[in-house]
Amino acid sequence: MDILEIIKNRRSVRKFTAQEIEEEKIEKILEAGRWAPSGKNNQPWKFYLLKEKAKLSELANLTVDAPIIKNATLCVCVFLDKNLMYDRTKDCQAIGACIQNMLLEAHSLGISSCWLGEILKNKDKVNQLLNLSDRYELMAVVAFGYPAEKPKSTRKLFKELVLNTNNTNDSE
Repeated sequence: MDILEIIKNRRSVRKFTAQEIEEEKIEKILEAGRWAPSGKNNQPWKFYLLKEKAKLSELANLTVDAPIIKNATLCVCVFLDKNLMYDRTKDCQAIGACIQNMLLEAHSLGISSCWLGEILKNKDKVNQLLNLSDRYELMAVVAFGYPAEKPKSTRKLFKELVLNTNNTNDSE
């Protein structure tokens, strides 16, 4: 599949089947994240994988997105390793690229995903649940599974997104 087609067709899915994700596919998803660009090639991300229903349920209790996490067959908690950080903004951007790579690879493998950020309000509690020190800062939880729904999406027009066109007004 063409990369632009993968980008255009990927959607956030919030309902998954009970089918387990094969280990080789999980490895490919993480490998895609591993190859994301990062400033000074510091690769500031760490992954914590959750597959056990009991642990997923505990994690779900920390967010309004609980049904998505409980329904997923895999959640990847993506952390910023503060010991590897050299510039917070650049490192957060790198982790965003890492997550996007994983979302796109998952989609190419027929696996759906949903990038969850609301849980960040409880990132300290997530660290406690996973027994991690504050060296690791939660950046997102990504839920993965085989899709049980096919959501549609719309996008703004190109001219609505580009600031240097004649239809922009900085005072808005």
